Amino acid sequence: MRAPVDLAHASRLVNHGPTVLVSCAAGGVRNLMAAAWSMPVEFTPPRIAVVIDKRTLTRELILASGTLALNIATRAQADLTWTVGSVSGRDSLPTRDKFTQYGIASFAGPLLGLPLVEGCAGWMECRLLREPHAEDAYDTFFVEAVSALADSRVFSQGRWSLRPDNADLHTLHHLGAGLFGVPSSLVQGRTLPGAAD
Repeated sequence: MRAPVDLAHASRLVNHGPTVLVSCAAGGVRNLMAAAWSMPVEFTPPRIAVVIDKRTLTRELILASGTLALNIATRAQADLTWTVGSVSGRDSLPTRDKFTQYGIASFAGPLLGLPLVEGCAGWMECRLLREPHAEDAYDTFFVEAVSALADSRVFSQGRWSLRPDNADLHTLHHLGAGLFGVPSSLVQGRTLPGAAD
């Protein structure tokens, strides 16, 4: 059910604040962690801010490769998301590979070949926008999406379609201490009547 997403719509994959699974690889080592803080910062090209603690193996691998992937976690992946966000890749010895340790299925990204997590609602391969002064001072990375995919059962034609029949594909939103919320009720906004522009 994976379908390409036009890069003009890629930022819509994260504009509603879902928890993402950050995957990366460098020097024969790959890793996966959960990040609750990511958001689009530019539409064209699609640029995203994502917070990754300076102490993590994920950050080390991203700095080494200059790339990362954002996997949009789903309701069905709550346990996986909590686990990879709670266990350090440095502790996943001897392999230091959470994919292997937890039996996480993955596939290679279409442009950069990064490990993408099966079963997600969407995927973006990204290149790091280097900001040397910020890399030492802040936990926030700025990245540019260079490829994007989505599960067409829940995201197509640049829009989310969150319905009762695809509830396991709804995105996760971390509320703290392993508790996640999922979109359960949608409200269509309308323009208020008023003076013409």
